[in-house]
Amino acid sequence: MADLRDLYQEVILEHSKAPRNYRELASGQSAEGFNPLCGDHFTVFLKLENDVVNDVSFQGSGCAISKASASMMTQAVKGKSKTEAKKLFDTFHKLVTEGDANGDRADLGKLAVFSGVSEFPVRVKCATLAWHTLKAAIEGKQGSVSTE
Repeated sequence: MADLRDLYQEVILEHSKAPRNYRELASGQSAEGFNPLCGDHFTVFLKLENDVVNDVSFQGSGCAISKASASMMTQAVKGKSKTEAKKLFDTFHKLVTEGDANGDRADLGKLAVFSGVSEFPVRVKCATLAWHTLKAAIEGKQGSVSTE
C-alpha cells in the first residue's frame, strides 16, 4: 500500500510541476473558481462543439493537489460530451468526498490517484475546485464559483 501511495504522490507532484493544458483559450466559455480558505484560484476555459468538450484548459494558482486535479481533469474531459463530463464530475466528487466511486472507479482512470483525499477533509476543496469551476463553465454560469 505504501508503494501505491508513493506512486500517487509522484503523479500528483508531476502534474503540479508540469500541468497539462495550462493556457488560456482565445474563444469559448469560461468560469472562475476561488477557494477563499487557502487562496487557490483558477479560471477554466472550455470550447464546446455539438455538446462535446472540444478543448479545455485552465490558468491560475493553487496547491499541488488543486493544480494536479485541474491538469488531470482537463485531460479526462477532453472529447467527452457535456453529459459524460458531468457524470465524471459526480464520480470524482464521490471518490474524494467519500473515498468510494460507487463501482465507477474504472471510469476515473488516472484520476483514481486522488482516492486518498477523502482521508483529509480539508483537502477535498483543493481537489474539487477546478471540477466545480468546469461544471459552472459547462452550464454557462456567470460569476465566481466558491468552495465555501
